[in-house]
Amino acid sequence: MAAYERVLVEITGGIGTVTLNRPEKLNALDRALCEELREGLALLTRSDAVRVIVITGAGRAFCAGADLGVLAADGPALVAAGKEVALAIRAAPQPVIAAVNGPAAGGGANLALACDYRIASDRASIGQVFLKLGLVPDWGGTFFLPRLVGPSKALELVWSARMVPAEEALALGLFDRVVPHAELESTAYALAREWAAHPPQAVRRVKEALYRSEASSLTAALDLEIRQQTELFATPEARERIAGGASLAKRSR
Repeated sequence: MAAYERVLVEITGGIGTVTLNRPEKLNALDRALCEELREGLALLTRSDAVRVIVITGAGRAFCAGADLGVLAADGPALVAAGKEVALAIRAAPQPVIAAVNGPAAGGGANLALACDYRIASDRASIGQVFLKLGLVPDWGGTFFLPRLVGPSKALELVWSARMVPAEEALALGLFDRVVPHAELESTAYALAREWAAHPPQAVRRVKEALYRSEASSLTAALDLEIRQQTELFATPEARERIAGGASLAKRSR
């Protein structure tokens, strides 16, 4: 376990966990938390022992966004940190799951949206509250939000600056699954263990391909599939699994 204060980082059974750890401030973002979050993500994404990453919050919130007590002085630094964190999550070779345990607002909402998959407690909520401060979405919100809900709904969510409850967020596609609060941790880690059991090279390549497809032509996507599949056919994991599948098919005839 890494020795940080504002985030907790641990690796257990191939799953790396980053827990935002300012529960008394609803895990609001300040310079120190952002720095530790960047370092914690770097530690996990570079580790061959980590197959899946889970990001969550301590206490009753996921992340309340920027700490208003330091925003006036540190706003530009917090916004810049959001770029680094969002890029680190999308470039991570591992799946990154947000276990949204409570309110996710502003930059905290977009930290969740940057993740590959979002499991939320039925007590969670998510909101683009920036206009309440006369600001616009950061931490990737202008990129992630319209891709999930469409441009017109994205504008409504930003202009209303409202917190969206869990069930509505699920219907909109902001959350991928909503579970009873008491089941959030067990559900998130069950999914993480399931994904961690897959060959990591294949997991990494499919994440890369799907995100690259957002800006690719069909031809480019097909060419990337061919390159990736050719590489994976040569891996020991694929050869073993293909051979096992062929053997099973013979026995079932």
